[in-house]
Amino acid sequence: MDFETNNTKQYSLSELAGLVQGALSFISDNTYWVRAEIASVSSRSGHGYFELVERTDNGLAAKMRATCWSNIYAMLSAYFAEQTGKTLQTGMQVLVEVEINFHSVYGLSLNIRNIDPRFTLGEMARQRQMTINRLQAEGAFELQQQHILPTAIQRIAVISAQEAAGWGDFADQLRQSGYKFTTKLFPAIMQGERAEKSILQALDTIAAEKDNFDVVVIIRGGGATTDLSCFDSYEIAKACALFPLPILTGIGHTRDVSILDMVAYMPLKTPTAVAAFFVSRIDSLIERVTRIRQRLKQVGEKQIMLRRHKIELLRQRLTSCSPERIYRLGYSLVTIDGQAVRSVEDLQRGQKIVTHFIDGKATAIVEETQSAN
Repeated sequence: MDFETNNTKQYSLSELAGLVQGALSFISDNTYWVRAEIASVSSRSGHGYFELVERTDNGLAAKMRATCWSNIYAMLSAYFAEQTGKTLQTGMQVLVEVEINFHSVYGLSLNIRNIDPRFTLGEMARQRQMTINRLQAEGAFELQQQHILPTAIQRIAVISAQEAAGWGDFADQLRQSGYKFTTKLFPAIMQGERAEKSILQALDTIAAEKDNFDVVVIIRGGGATTDLSCFDSYEIAKACALFPLPILTGIGHTRDVSILDMVAYMPLKTPTAVAAFFVSRIDSLIERVTRIRQRLKQVGEKQIMLRRHKIELLRQRLTSCSPERIYRLGYSLVTIDGQAVRSVEDLQRGQKIVTHFIDGKATAIVEETQSAN
């Protein structure tokens, strides 16, 4: 195909970039508040580098690079974390004030000048409520309550960061109780963007050996209070609700109760509180056993006394019927050939009889019998 270009003005790439820059000069002197989702964020040399996107039901509607220079980034990120309790991270909805920048080599980008945490808080609250509504509609809030917690919990699967102070506190509390607990740690990342996937993997691993455990404990303590969004995750909450063992939480944060706390069998404030709960259950069990043992001992002693009393009555009754007592009352026993004579009619004249007394016996010959009738 032939093109006629003799009469058409030609531009170098840099000249075209200059035209774009010139066109943008009418608006680039201003700043704009822009709603967007953080698709990626990283920090290098103190600067913050973002990729901002807008998504619709039909897919990606817009995407732009954005930079927050170090003199602003340190202040804005700290302010945002203080106000929201979270760090700037992937997937977060933000409202940022930007300047438009165009470079002939690096293209169009945005310079972030300010951020409004209230917008993100509103979006977080909206997303959190949507997650709660979804779980409620699916009946997930009642599923964990169908489990029966063992009276003496001793085999415990623990999901925690391996080096976390909360895990150490939990283990120390159990160890100091003097009871025999068996714990197995399933290490996981407990904050940040990778936390959700890591916790889900730990749950899958425990599920594969669920017969070895009584309960699952998800604990976190001793770390920063920011970036705990993973505990409001729908995927984690649903996985825990459906889990085949009771799940107790001790996340150790002071903000509102997390969605994970809501679906768990039992939420407790700290890892130490979870350990104390397990110890208290065994304390109560031992106390009940001790009380039952004491009641049984008392019942046993009473039964022994009753039986001794009955034996004594029988002994007295037997004593009252003994031959010795009869002899002492002046009675005697007559026998013929060793057999007791019970009636005068059993005697015949000339028979040899033996009369037994308490202190001996006498022999006689029957000469005459006389009936009382």
